[in-house]
Amino acid sequence: MPSPSPSTENGRTVAAMYEAFGRGDVPFVLEQIAPEVEWIESDAQRLPARGTSRTPQEVLQNVFMQVPAHFERFELRPELWIEAGDDVVVTGRVVARTNSGRDLDAPYAHVFSFRDGKVVRNDNFHDTALWLEALD
Repeated sequence: MPSPSPSTENGRTVAAMYEAFGRGDVPFVLEQIAPEVEWIESDAQRLPARGTSRTPQEVLQNVFMQVPAHFERFELRPELWIEAGDDVVVTGRVVARTNSGRDLDAPYAHVFSFRDGKVVRNDNFHDTALWLEALD
């Protein structure tokens, strides 16, 4: 499937964040997050990234640092973009391999909300059962 083409400034920011994350440029991603943020992951107890992070540093520790701790390979593949006002919804697939050698291929939906050009909220939706199957 061809890479989506965002049509708004917020959409282009999200696209740049995905690209930066894919090449390991986490500092760029963190720069796009407001100092006070609601970065909401699943509440499932056995997932490595869970709960709500409220600062870019918490996002780094609670979410981004969990990737290399649990995965040898991790890729977000955006498929559909919906842009409306201050919100950008991206659906796609996460394709990864755990450090124990199990594969993960699961759908996701990310809902980004912006204020003054920065991400102030990100709701992450996953297929929790597929994540737990790969991680167990």
